[in-house]
Amino acid sequence: MIRVVRGDITRLRVDAIVNAANNALTDGGGVNGAIHRAAGHELDEACRRIEGGCPTGEACITPGFNLPARYVIHAVGPVWRGGDHGEARLLAQTYRAAFKVALEHDIKTIAFPAISTGIFGYPKEEAARIAVEVMLEFEDRFTEIIACVFNKEDEKHYLALLSA
Repeated sequence: MIRVVRGDITRLRVDAIVNAANNALTDGGGVNGAIHRAAGHELDEACRRIEGGCPTGEACITPGFNLPARYVIHAVGPVWRGGDHGEARLLAQTYRAAFKVALEHDIKTIAFPAISTGIFGYPKEEAARIAVEVMLEFEDRFTEIIACVFNKEDEKHYLALLSA
């Protein structure tokens, strides 16, 4: 089951939330900063112990610490550079990598933000299309997949894609 939730991903009671991370896995702005603040300093320490960070298109996992979610899956999406530099392929690869990590850890409920659409500049409607396509590929392997969005505009994109 895939559903759309407008709200704060750090408050969701799921097995794992996905962090729209940067390559260094350091605290940042947007969703990444909110997750780091809500999880507490232990998350920063756990991320520092992941040698080499995380390459674009890949994902890694840490405990959720002070979050209601048991785990945080850190997924590094591409920076938008106009669309002619493999961004779509990399964004789909990022979602698939997060799902693969989730399956390896027996995660059944997972929530995703709109990866790469914040400071990385990916166009929101196109990013939503890619996210939903990959979510549909994995839908039957999870009890619940949540697309957690921040505003009504993003919610409309996801709901339209899921009802099509």
